[in-house]
Amino acid sequence: MSTLHRPGVAAGRDAQALHRAATPDYFGWLEHTRTAGGCARPIRLTGTMTAVDRDTGRVLAEQHTDELPDRVLYKACGNRRAAQCPDCSWVYAGDAFQVVRCGLTGGKTVPVSVARHPVVFATFTAPSFGPVHHRHVPRHTCADRRRCDCRPAPCHARRDAVTCPHGRPGVCFARHDSADPQLGRPLCLDCYDHDHQVVWNVFAGELWRRTKQAVERYLAALCHRRGIHKVEVVADSGRVRRVPPVRVSHGKVAEMQRRGAVHFHVLLRLDGVDPGDRHALVPPPAGITVDDLVAAVHAAAGQITFATPPHPDRPQGWSIAWGEQVDARRIGTGDGDVTDARVAAYLAKYATKATEVTGHCSTRLTPDTVDAYADPEGDHLARLIDACWRLGRPTRHRTSDTAAQAEDRQGDLDTTPHPYAGLRRWAHMLGYGGHFLTKARRYSVTFGLLRDTRATYRRADDGSVTVGTLAFVGSGWLTDGDALLANTAAAERRERSRVGREELAHELWSGVAA
Repeated sequence: MSTLHRPGVAAGRDAQALHRAATPDYFGWLEHTRTAGGCARPIRLTGTMTAVDRDTGRVLAEQHTDELPDRVLYKACGNRRAAQCPDCSWVYAGDAFQVVRCGLTGGKTVPVSVARHPVVFATFTAPSFGPVHHRHVPRHTCADRRRCDCRPAPCHARRDAVTCPHGRPGVCFARHDSADPQLGRPLCLDCYDHDHQVVWNVFAGELWRRTKQAVERYLAALCHRRGIHKVEVVADSGRVRRVPPVRVSHGKVAEMQRRGAVHFHVLLRLDGVDPGDRHALVPPPAGITVDDLVAAVHAAAGQITFATPPHPDRPQGWSIAWGEQVDARRIGTGDGDVTDARVAAYLAKYATKATEVTGHCSTRLTPDTVDAYADPEGDHLARLIDACWRLGRPTRHRTSDTAAQAEDRQGDLDTTPHPYAGLRRWAHMLGYGGHFLTKARRYSVTFGLLRDTRATYRRADDGSVTVGTLAFVGSGWLTDGDALLANTAAAERRERSRVGREELAHELWSGVAA
């Protein structure tokens, strides 16, 4: 039972809420906390806010946070992870939707002509590091995949009885439900290559960088074979350069699989090059089509592979490549499953996730906390975290025996830079330290632009700017009762806004129909 839902705690929370609501400045407090209402752990700041005339620089007004309710300024934490702060992740998901959607249809400084550019939605997965329990539906008969109730195939069915070198069965005839906790878990923990998986997570970003370069090289070579010549553009330095007539802009979301390996969902948009303005977004040459982009994705995914730098535990390094399941679909804006709106909503949803699907959710690990999660003889997640901590140890520790590992865990965090140092820093993310939503510079608008636009809309333009000299004093609401009141008020405001939008849309539609 959750702490806040225990009878004693709930009673104390209700009493705190009643006490706050009975204060004379209750409605002023609600308005004061409006910008952070709904946030699970708002940031509390103290200091001075000064209103300055935008033209002359003259100080118009000054206020200290001691004059505000609770003597602090509340600011939403802005955490993108839904497991940490549902309200802030909801805002982040809305911004992510706009970033992805504008790259497909235009709008918000992106020309609407991009809607006519060829776009491919590609999925790149990690290779196999050992057999795991999975759920596979050979043929869907359901009307809605989000509520799929189709019967899955057996997990790992074989005619002959197979056992692994450790004596465990290599078959599984279960038809796993979508919520089965066994999904993503290895059939044999000792056979599974946990070290290779966490190393793959570390180098997945580099693998994607090389893959995109290979896609662009494939298209450049294709243009050359078809007689589409390079374009001369003027660089910022004033120097004239000859560049390929096509370029690829991407928006990418990382999703963590149940087994703890990341895979990427990528939107690849084919753009042309304008000799007069190299920053302009123009259609690609007529001789290059979306089919060529699909072929480039498959060719690049199949040819890119490299070995990681040597490691004391594995001098030859590990091989980094994509798995066999590489999917590339054309994006359309009409009816169908793969539309711009559905893809944008799908990517925005996963931009707020992290490792929750694996069953692990923690903050950054330290030598004092790692032993609560890492265990070389534990379950799948415990072994992955142990592999991160062991392989990411400082280079001066070259032994892998149990005593050395225990001594190393009590020592300092990595002080010696090496290619695997990030494994310890991102052990709570099972080795993956990249951003969960990234994009090419030319693909779409930025999160910063969306946030600045929202702030400008909320702020009255009276010719002044506010300069804050603020310091961090803590995070979270002062009491559970305050959290209940602020979050309830925020939920009611969101509901009123949603109902208002629906009524306005209904009135507009009724007027058009009339």
